[in-house]
Amino acid sequence: MSEISKAYEPQSVEDKWYDFWLKQNCFTADPKSSKPAYSIVIPPPNVTGVLTMGHVLNNTIQDILARKARMDGKEVLWLPGMDHAGIATQTVVERTLKKSGEIRHRHDLGREKFLERVWQWKEKHGGIIIQQLKKLGASCDWTRERFTMDPEYSRCVQKVFVELRKKELIYRGKRMVNWCPASLTALSDEEVVMKEQLGALYYFKVEIAEAPGTFLTIATTRPETIPGDTAVAVNPKDPRYAQYIGKHVIRPLPAELPREQKLIPIIGDEHVDFEFGTGVLKVTPAHDKADFEIYNRIVAIGLADNNQELGGMIPIEVIDAAGRMTPSAGKVLNGLDRFQARGVAAELLNEMGLLVKEEPYKNNVGFSERSDVPIEPRLSEQWFLKYPSMEKSRAVVADGTMKFYPERWAKVYDHWMGNLQDWCISRQLWWGHRIPVWRPGKDCVGEKRSAAINLLRNLPSDDISIKYGETMLDVEWPVELKATGKIENLPPFVAIGPTASKFAEQLEELGFVQDPDVLDTWFSSWLWPFATMGWPEQTETLKKFYPTTDLVTGPDIIFFWVARMIMAGFEYMGDLPFKNVYFSGIVRDKQGRKMSKSLGNSPDPLDLIGKYGADALRFGTMRSAPLGQDVLFDEQNVELGRNFCNKLWNACRFRQMQGGSMQEEIDPRLLTSDDKWILLKLDAAIREIDTAFADYKFSDATATLYRFFWSEYCDWYIEASKACLSSTSAADETQKKNTLAVIDFVLSHLLRLFHPFLPFISEELWHGMGYSEEMPEKQGGQTVMFAPWPKALDDDFKSFYGLNAADEKFIETRNEFIAQGRNLRRNANLPANKKVKFILKPAGKTTANDIEVLKLLLNAETVEVIPDYQPGKNVLAVRGEPGELFLPLEGLIDAEAEKARLKKEVEKCQAEIDKVQAKLNNPNFAQKVPATVLDEHKQRLAEWQEKLAHAKAALEGLQS
Repeated sequence: MSEISKAYEPQSVEDKWYDFWLKQNCFTADPKSSKPAYSIVIPPPNVTGVLTMGHVLNNTIQDILARKARMDGKEVLWLPGMDHAGIATQTVVERTLKKSGEIRHRHDLGREKFLERVWQWKEKHGGIIIQQLKKLGASCDWTRERFTMDPEYSRCVQKVFVELRKKELIYRGKRMVNWCPASLTALSDEEVVMKEQLGALYYFKVEIAEAPGTFLTIATTRPETIPGDTAVAVNPKDPRYAQYIGKHVIRPLPAELPREQKLIPIIGDEHVDFEFGTGVLKVTPAHDKADFEIYNRIVAIGLADNNQELGGMIPIEVIDAAGRMTPSAGKVLNGLDRFQARGVAAELLNEMGLLVKEEPYKNNVGFSERSDVPIEPRLSEQWFLKYPSMEKSRAVVADGTMKFYPERWAKVYDHWMGNLQDWCISRQLWWGHRIPVWRPGKDCVGEKRSAAINLLRNLPSDDISIKYGETMLDVEWPVELKATGKIENLPPFVAIGPTASKFAEQLEELGFVQDPDVLDTWFSSWLWPFATMGWPEQTETLKKFYPTTDLVTGPDIIFFWVARMIMAGFEYMGDLPFKNVYFSGIVRDKQGRKMSKSLGNSPDPLDLIGKYGADALRFGTMRSAPLGQDVLFDEQNVELGRNFCNKLWNACRFRQMQGGSMQEEIDPRLLTSDDKWILLKLDAAIREIDTAFADYKFSDATATLYRFFWSEYCDWYIEASKACLSSTSAADETQKKNTLAVIDFVLSHLLRLFHPFLPFISEELWHGMGYSEEMPEKQGGQTVMFAPWPKALDDDFKSFYGLNAADEKFIETRNEFIAQGRNLRRNANLPANKKVKFILKPAGKTTANDIEVLKLLLNAETVEVIPDYQPGKNVLAVRGEPGELFLPLEGLIDAEAEKARLKKEVEKCQAEIDKVQAKLNNPNFAQKVPATVLDEHKQRLAEWQEKLAHAKAALEGLQS
């Protein structure tokens, strides 16, 4: 045991113990351990990431769970790692190279050289967040740190792609996708954020070719896409327009086209909404998802009816990948930005006399989550995945086998699982897992093609999938169809897994080229729970720690990541990937705004750690984080956390200053009512904290810890114990020794309860107090991290030490009596630190220790016991079970002046009460203001009512 220093200095303590934990391999999981397993995988932060308050919240919760599990005697694996973050990383590196003047575009370097620069950037700058997590105290097994672009992990991704390809769940096709004109890549639906925008609804008219002078009016938010219209659709049940189906309209743009090239058919489609706009819909299949579906139905009907016009309809692309108008949009619009073209197209319609009206219109527009620009619906050749294991993945949450906290997210998950769309898994990037598919290139001709055909015939089936003619390529590849004997041009697409990589090299020598796209970042991270543990090999780690126990993540990636991991788990491991999912809230500022650099409301967690300490940041954050609710961050909470740590430090230092041996046996015969009370309160606190952990209510656990330590232990028990501890009588030494034994018992339990939340200070004090010295090395002797989690006091313990409800009630009653006595001082407007005389008229027998405790807790100069005391004037009094307590004010105040002050106080309180009550009684106020404002007024009313009661009581005491 070492002497605890006067002041707590978190920086030196934190660095010392984190280094100790690492050197002693305290975080390293042993798959051969006989202990029950507990595992949790970190949501891999982006390699470009830095620590945010969101990370602080999420990773503090994970660390709390991991440390608690170690203390529960489990073998814990908290597996860390980083995500390669395709779009984000490529954007950062490209921006850096542009800023330095090295490139204007990544194509200036070429793919291989650019990727070299990305890896250089990753080695230099990537992983900063990992070091920051260590400053927070994250107890991850850093020996198992993973990166989604590691060679082993990449092989897992390739293997999964090929297996899904073999199952015909991955396919290539030209589909409508969400396109980001800034990043020049496709996005999944989950990467699109809908934002309400104020735009315009343009009404324009088109003439029916077969009925000159007859016009149909169409409403659109995007007049710039009119040159891409291939049809006009109406609902066949709409009596206004059904008669025109089969006729044609004259498309107004591009204006320079001859009339016959402007004619587009009027078609019937039951999906057209009668109510929207005018009930007439322009169909732009290349630039609208709903229109593309209509187009597919039109073509299918046309082919079935042998209608060449409808069956041969072809989408017209008028907006290119960069969001600029193409030559197909006409000479006036060609080359313009899509939003600039919108206004120009409206002007052209106006000049032609075809713009009927323009009116303001609010609608939801999809934005790229990463680039924050409006996405462009676009027809594009992409790779898609039909989700595997959907039924099992949906059922496992619905039947409660996998639990969501808060439970409401289970309904959100179930709704999404019931409305799945195929996942667009390809991205037009260079940084990421390149799609492992090879196809013939322009050099694959002549002898090379013949050799390639022969090679493909003899390729093994393991880890390879070949499909012919999935989409057309600009190459000749004749294939004889077995069914008909006909020769058709069906180029092969060869998916090659990691064990067959030599065949990819052979194909490349014969003129094959690899698909230039990479896989969506989430396609690699959906394998995270098992790919990080050595899959596809059945490693010891995988056997021991899969499925994992808990997942802590944000609800914003429930679809991106959580749902997909569940499906991958069932598909490849035959089991769920985790048993519990805790969805943390979003950290917001005091005004409820989401934190962002642009608003300047996002503090740097490392600055907060430097100012207050990691434990203070952790505790302050967790106190304000109710289950699944958004967290309103206030630096005052971190300051409160620091004050709490200082209080804990000083409490332990106070115990050490009392001297004596540590953790002596408690003698039940010498326990005072205060001793028994604090032991029962400790029992209640342990039970509350255990319940909070079981329900994943971490803020409830911190609230219990705060209440028990600060209020029940420090404010009441320690202050009451000073009556014994301050005694200099030799006769009281035995009692003092027993009191110190109780203090050690409580503190040793407290430090263990605190450890998951306050790992650094609890470790320092665990050793500083000497509590580690008598513990087995692996159960608290080396570190508090492995000390057994405190158990609630059982009936045998309570019986042996004589702990019962009577003692608890006695102290509760006495403490309430003291609180009333303290209010007497407040009612008389006397400073809390002023020593005053109280008189006790006891209701029963009292001991000298009882009186000394009253004196200490009332901060009294003296407490005189006068059984037959009769109060005179200017004496305040309270009555309780212990008796009557009096505060004589003679010589302490000017009675008349105090009466005058109190009368004014009563008037002021009543006026404020009337004012607030009038507002609350006014329906126009109570029913219209936000709930927070209403709650504030109710709180204000309660506070003024309490002040009024105190003022009246004090005035009554002076007038009696």
